[in-house]
Amino acid sequence: MYAVGIDIGGTKTALAIVDQSGKILSRTKLVTDTSIDPSRMIKSIIETVKQMLVDHDIKEEMLAGIGIGAPGPLDISRGMITYPPNLPLWRNISIVADFKKQFNVPVRLENDASAAAVAEHHLGNGRGYKDLLYVTISTGIGAGIISNNQLLSGNKGNAGDIGHMVVDPSFGECTCGQLGCFEHVCSGTAISREASKIKGITISTAEAFRLYKEKDEEITRYLDVVINRMGMAVTAMINTLDPEIIIIGGGVSQVGETLFQPIRGYVKRFTLNRDARDTPIVPAELNQEAGVIGAALLMFE
Repeated sequence: MYAVGIDIGGTKTALAIVDQSGKILSRTKLVTDTSIDPSRMIKSIIETVKQMLVDHDIKEEMLAGIGIGAPGPLDISRGMITYPPNLPLWRNISIVADFKKQFNVPVRLENDASAAAVAEHHLGNGRGYKDLLYVTISTGIGAGIISNNQLLSGNKGNAGDIGHMVVDPSFGECTCGQLGCFEHVCSGTAISREASKIKGITISTAEAFRLYKEKDEEITRYLDVVINRMGMAVTAMINTLDPEIIIIGGGVSQVGETLFQPIRGYVKRFTLNRDARDTPIVPAELNQEAGVIGAALLMFE
């Protein structure tokens, strides 16, 4: 049996056909065009899925289903993407119903970070742990929570929406209206935005961290604060959820130990439970594919 995984992001949408072991048979990516009506984007995703199935001679009876990971807020009980800040035109979109009109297979919607958590739990650095937290720091920020080997989705699928907990109001207003949300301060989008303001030219997140490693004075002063706030957020999550391990994925995590070492240092100093101060904080093993693999694996649970 196979499953289709779809990982809808703010800049790109990943699609894959995955078997029960988590092996990817086929994958592709689409640009997430946030300027067009969501129905057109969903139609493009559906057409791409159909073509992938044809190309690999996979009939519907060979599919366990289609799993969709998407940024929240969601209402998974109604199969809807409701108000994602990074997809401003996507309001109350009945994406599960749209797919069910085109495919006679089960369709499941979950938060994108939750889907990635499932993949890391089964196939990545979360193997062997029954309580873990997966954090993605990319265009946005979110988390997936595995507790006692079960995915915690919450009432409507929005458990783990940590991107909108406040870490530093001095950074100004987030897209959600609050001041200083984790996502507004520490996401790749935020780092590129603020670094560009500091240097007076357009700078990517990767370039900002390159300047940080080169000890650029202005960027170092700025990113020291950002990484400190990441440590603050991770410590709050450990205090709240008591995980055995924290796995950090997403584009910003690719910076590596430049990021991980100071976060671990903050946790070691400030986590309330002394026994939790050595909680493993590790990079995602599946990197950018965790979301799309996890979305597919949802259909085998």
